[in-house]
Amino acid sequence: MNVELLEQAKMRVPGIPVLVNMVSMRFKQLNEGMRPLVKPLSHDEDRLDIVLREIAEGKLLAQYDFDKFGEKGI
Repeated sequence: MNVELLEQAKMRVPGIPVLVNMVSMRFKQLNEGMRPLVKPLSHDEDRLDIVLREIAEGKLLAQYDFDKFGEKGI
């Protein structure tokens, strides 16, 4: 895992738990055959680095459904 990409991705996301969920869900999607949102730098680029680049470059965003939690909050 590229630590610099991780730091860039963390700057785009409001919290570590959100980042972990985003990375986990997107990593699974790539493993299932979805195409990356960024061009891989090489044929054997680590999928985790691809996901982090997608987030760092603003290609992958988190959406929040605050109404889902009602008055209780998150």
